[in-house]
Formats: sequence, C-alpha cells, structure tokens
Amino acid sequence: MKQATARRARFIVHGLVQGVNFRAAVVQEATARRVTGRVWNRDDGSVELLAEGEESAVADLARWLRLGPRLAEVAAVKRFELGGERRYREFSLAYGPAIEK
Repeated sequence: MKQATARRARFIVHGLVQGVNFRAAVVQEATARRVTGRVWNRDDGSVELLAEGEESAVADLARWLRLGPRLAEVAAVKRFELGGERRYREFSLAYGPAIEK
C-alpha cells in the first residue's frame, strides 16, 4: 500500500481578501480537508497561510484559495514549498506570522 506524501507549503493570497471572512473560510476549508496550519492577515492587505497535509489535500486547498469565499476577489496566489516535519495539529486563525525555524 502506497503511503500518501506529506506536504508543507506557505501561501500568500492577494486581492480583496481582508474584511470578507477569508481567514475563517480558510480554517473551515482546510479542516474539511484534514490540512493543518494557520492563517493570518498581512499588513499589505493580503492573507498568508501555512498548510500541512497530504499532497492531494494541500493541492485541493490551493485550488480553493484561487476562488476564496463568496465576497472575496482573489487576484493572485503565490505558493512556496517548505521542508521539515509537520508542526501543527489543527488549522487555526492567527493574528500574526508564524516563526519558522
């Protein structure tokens, strides 16, 4: 039986993504996909998140990020691959960036 490949990625979502319930929707969508991590607003008006999970689940969340919730207007999504082991047990809404070591 083939084991699923774990993936860690950082995303920055640009557009009208603050003030439209984007972070709460990300928490809901990530949790439904069994993706762990955290999401927060950035000072430049974008939203950033760290996502950890099975490769297919993170890819599915990445596709959803391009659409976002109903009131969002996503202009661009940047993805950065991260190495290392999973660090989160759930997906949470945060008020600042995570410290990556």
